Amino acid sequence: MGHVALFHSVYGLRPAVLAAADRLRAAGHQVVAPDLYGVPAAETVEEGIGLLDRIGWETVVERARAAVRDLPADVVFLGFSMGAGVAGAMLRDRPATAGLVLLHAASGKPDRVRSGLPVHVHLADPDPWEPPDEFDAWQREMIAAGADLTVHRYPGVGHLYTDPDVPDYDEAAAERTWERVLTFLDRG
Repeated sequence: MGHVALFHSVYGLRPAVLAAADRLRAAGHQVVAPDLYGVPAAETVEEGIGLLDRIGWETVVERARAAVRDLPADVVFLGFSMGAGVAGAMLRDRPATAGLVLLHAASGKPDRVRSGLPVHVHLADPDPWEPPDEFDAWQREMIAAGADLTVHRYPGVGHLYTDPDVPDYDEAAAERTWERVLTFLDRG
C-alpha cells in the first residue's frame, strides 16, 4: 500500500473528495486530501471558479506543495478536474512520483514526465472541458515523453461524474472508476 495525495476540484474540498479519501484509506492507503482553498467549498462551478480566481493558481499550487512536502518521494498524485492540474504541477518537484491519476481532466506537462511514469486518466466521453483535439495532442506528447499512459473513457456521463452531489454524477461510471483506481494503486 502506498501514499496518495488527493487534490479537489474547483468546487473545493467537498464531501465527495473526503469520501474518496476514506475509500482509499479503507483499502489500506495513506491519504492526504488538503483543502487548497482554506474556505468552505463552492455550491456551483461558477462559484468555484470565482474562488480559484480570488485565491490564485500559484497559491493553490503552493498549498499543495506544502501538503505533500513530508510525504515519501514515491507518492501517487490523484486529482479531480482542477485537482488534476494541481497533481500534474507536482511533477516538477517530485521526479520519483509513483504515479499520476487524473480524474475528469488531463494534466501534466510532458517535459516533467519521467520515462515509465504510470499515468491513468478517467474522462467523460465526450467532455466539454476536454476538447478532443487538445486531449489527443496532450496524449501524443505524454506518450512521446515516455509516460505509461492508460486512458479510460466513460460514454454519456457528465464531466464530474464521480461526485454524487453534482448533476453530472453517474453511479455506475463512478464505481467502475474507483475499481480501476484501486487496481492501479494496488499494482505496485
